[in-house]
Amino acid sequence: MTDTSLRAVGWAQSFPVSDGVRAGREWAREHLEALGWTARAPETVDAVLLTVSELVTNAHVHAHSDAQLILTWDSECLHVSVHDSDTGVPTPREPDSTRPSGRGLVLIDALADHWETRPQPGGKTITACFAPGGEPSPHPAD
Repeated sequence: MTDTSLRAVGWAQSFPVSDGVRAGREWAREHLEALGWTARAPETVDAVLLTVSELVTNAHVHAHSDAQLILTWDSECLHVSVHDSDTGVPTPREPDSTRPSGRGLVLIDALADHWETRPQPGGKTITACFAPGGEPSPHPAD
C-alpha cells in the first residue's frame, strides 16, 4: 500500500526592491498562519519573520536585486530560502558598534537551527532551517 500522507508543502514569491521588506514579512506570516504556527510555535514565527526581513533586506540593499522568497515545510523543518542575483557569497561579520549594518547573518545564525549559502548560476540562495518545538500541522486549518 502506498503512503499518501503529505510530505512537503511550499510557496514562492518574488519581492522587487520597490516592495520592500514588509511585503515579504506579511506574505510569510500568512503562510505560517496557514500552517498553524502562530498558535503552536509563536517564538519560531518571530524567528522566521526576522530571518525573512534580514534575507530580503540583504537581497535588496547589498545585491541590489529582487528577492525570490521560498518557504518549504517538509514535516521536519521549515526551509526559508531567499535567492538574489549577486554571486558573492556572504560571510558573517563581527558586529561593530560604528556600523549600522552587518548583523543579519549573525542574527540568522543565532535564530535558525542551521543555515547555508549555495552559489548558483545568476546569483546565490541563502536557506535557513527552523524546526519548531511543537509539531505544527502541515495542513491549513479548515
